[in-house]
Amino acid sequence: MADPTEIPKYIDDPPLILLWRVDDLVPIVLCLVIGIFTGSPSTMFKLIILGVLLVRLYSKYRERRPDGHALHFLYWYGLLPLRGRTTPNPFCRRWLP
Repeated sequence: MADPTEIPKYIDDPPLILLWRVDDLVPIVLCLVIGIFTGSPSTMFKLIILGVLLVRLYSKYRERRPDGHALHFLYWYGLLPLRGRTTPNPFCRRWLP
């Protein structure tokens, strides 16, 4: 039996490509592109396996955390710049009155 497929019920659910979430496909596609640039079939195969393992680890991590945790993590360490006027600098940890 195959695992049940999640079908989005709400408008703010993450985007899907065919049956997979976009954040699940990014590591596999990134490893595939790097493997193609190396030009070696054995390296490409190893990188695809690495991408699949990264997706498995990330999906386990994602299931134990609340929604939006990864975006909050990226913002907190300054990797996701936000351009809103009311968005504070992520490196400003202490606010004085």
